[in-house]
Amino acid sequence: MRVLVVGAGVMGLTCGVRLAESGHDVHVVARDLPLETTSAVAAAWWYPYRAAPADRVAVWAARSYTVFTELARGPDTGVVTRLSTEVHRAPQPDPPWAAAVPDLTRETAGRLPAGYVDGWSFVAPVVEMPVYLRLLAARLAAAGGTLTRLTLGALPTAPETVVVNCAGLANRLLVGDEELYPVRGQVVRLAQVGVDRVWLDSSADDVTYVVPRSRDIVVGGSDEVGQWDRRPDPALSERILARATRLVPALEGAEVLGHRVGLRPCRPEVRLEVESRQDAAPVVHCYGHGGAGITLSWGCADEVTRLVDEIAGGDRDTAAAPGGRVRGSR
Repeated sequence: MRVLVVGAGVMGLTCGVRLAESGHDVHVVARDLPLETTSAVAAAWWYPYRAAPADRVAVWAARSYTVFTELARGPDTGVVTRLSTEVHRAPQPDPPWAAAVPDLTRETAGRLPAGYVDGWSFVAPVVEMPVYLRLLAARLAAAGGTLTRLTLGALPTAPETVVVNCAGLANRLLVGDEELYPVRGQVVRLAQVGVDRVWLDSSADDVTYVVPRSRDIVVGGSDEVGQWDRRPDPALSERILARATRLVPALEGAEVLGHRVGLRPCRPEVRLEVESRQDAAPVVHCYGHGGAGITLSWGCADEVTRLVDEIAGGDRDTAAAPGGRVRGSR
């Protein structure tokens, strides 16, 4: 079936790859090409952050964990697995996503940085996004899909086509979704100084994370609700560096390589559903993943593919029945 995917961030590309490799005729269109998207800015550590509902997120995250772990075994994918530790200043229950990882180990106070009383460690994927986004684009092309820069004022209505809407924050305008809002995140890239473990402190208002990659370390962050400004704030970078260095003292004096800002596409719940439209192509909406686009990408792409397959099956059924209409579901 012909499928038009709107959006070329990690969610749009992953859905495009999954659909094309399942045999669909896939065309990805987007205003911003992959390396220009928020996905390219992400520290891209597997972690379900600012995404709901918890039950669906846990399923999507678990599926993505499995796929990324498999990718980490291959060469040149941009994906590795790293020991990761989350710390807290007060006792906490197990996280709701604990079942998605094979081994979540509680840390004792003596094994935590000073000032922290609770935490856990687990192995999780880290994705170097420039490498990984190029990999996805190559897989899309190898499966017969296309990727085109195109600015849209509305979702396409072409007949005999399914639209998969992965346009993120653009959906405030494309579909008038006023529940969608930005959460600004700023990061600092540091030279690699031998750090090999991911650290996260989410116990304060400003989340602090240290995500090592092969040639650099991404430290963050900020969590500024409703802010659209993509310009890096030097004063905020200084505060981020100070927090990160308190968490991981080995960062002291590391060379600063750059500063970047991304806008997380947040809403009360991820929107992943089919919308039937009068006299227009059906739409599979897949957006509002907050700070967990990478984390949920393969799980959501599987569900999107299932929904498109159901629509394609419905088309075949209605084609055999005179006077039938294309069916959709929400």
